[in-house]
Amino acid sequence: MSGPSGVLAALDVRLGAFGFSCRGVLRFEDGHSAPSLAEGEAASTVVLVGVAGGAMWPVFSTWRAAQGDGGGSDPLDRWSKQVIDAVAEEFEASACYPSEPPYQPFQTWAMRAEGLKPSPLGILIHPRFGLWHSYRGALLFRDWRDEIVASETVAHPCEACVDKPCRSACPVGAISESGFDVARCRQHLVTPVGQAGCMVSGCLARNTCPVGAEFRYPDAQLGFLMQALTLPG
Repeated sequence: MSGPSGVLAALDVRLGAFGFSCRGVLRFEDGHSAPSLAEGEAASTVVLVGVAGGAMWPVFSTWRAAQGDGGGSDPLDRWSKQVIDAVAEEFEASACYPSEPPYQPFQTWAMRAEGLKPSPLGILIHPRFGLWHSYRGALLFRDWRDEIVASETVAHPCEACVDKPCRSACPVGAISESGFDVARCRQHLVTPVGQAGCMVSGCLARNTCPVGAEFRYPDAQLGFLMQALTLPG
């Protein structure tokens, strides 16, 4: 790609074809704590790539159906890497992923870039998208001359939520003030009640959150994610 001017707009168009979008930008002015590019140099800028709502699901489902092995193990990670690697090459960037070493602080990056905070489920809650968003990777740039708008401080939606329905909706109390008990959740999901409930329509606690309800993932996407949650590791 020649010339970085307007790169964010160009990236959003390119990523939007796959249901992805730019989810925040971070600058590392002095190189301190900056991630490394493929060549070993420190990146100056990180662009987070993520999804909101179910926009990516039809594209991913079509790709998966075309694979002879159904996408293999970790198909969503495999597909995301194919897409983001291609975009990184096109825009002369390096790419990194939450599921691959060297593991980068994606949660910290997201909190810095978008001003988000964790929900009781451990998922970062977005003031618009609620719990229906994720980060699939990041693009690392050596040089960056495009405009970057500083992120605004956003109110934490959970602080204004009096009823906290996510804590009471979990049938096994896996969500509490102390955090999300992943082991208890997994134990429930393999029971007949769990198989007929959360495994069909998604996490009951997540579904009760009123923030961003219009961005709720489609049932097929929720089922896929719940299946992944039951895997060991």
